[in-house]
Amino acid sequence: MDLCSPRAAAVATSLLAVTALAGCGSSNANTPASATSSSSSSASTSSSPSAAGADLGVAKTSVGQVVVNGSQMTVYVFTKDKPGSDSSSCTGECLVAWPPLTTTAETPTVEGVTGTVGTITQQDGSKQVTLNGSPLYLFAKDTKPGDVNGQGVGKVWYVVDPAGAMQTGTSGGY
Repeated sequence: MDLCSPRAAAVATSLLAVTALAGCGSSNANTPASATSSSSSSASTSSSPSAAGADLGVAKTSVGQVVVNGSQMTVYVFTKDKPGSDSSSCTGECLVAWPPLTTTAETPTVEGVTGTVGTITQQDGSKQVTLNGSPLYLFAKDTKPGDVNGQGVGKVWYVVDPAGAMQTGTSGGY
């Protein structure tokens, strides 16, 4: 087939449209909109294949082994949250930049995470996943697995290790 022909252009356009629509059909509320269209994984990210089916898993990033969601996106804790308080201090505009990690499962599933996993109920009735009593969040500026752009932001947002300990190294952030 002539790659410059109108038919080849139509096929390429159709493939692009299907690919774009596939990204729009995602119902994963845990992943920022900018991350749903990314299907490639970073070379610095590694985890077991079955972790993708879990609410929480573990992956290697530039700041070490960290907890990730089922889409392999890094999760964070907010130092202004009080562990065990059953509430989140991130509200309003904060939730736009730091969407809560939510689950529909009665008990969140984990792989490789050794800390105590649970949930708290948000004002809208959704269940936010917690680790050692601390609510977990994603960062809207993390666009692909392995990103740790939220690490150290405002000196209040940090990744956690598999045991649930906050990691304050600042290799990420801005």
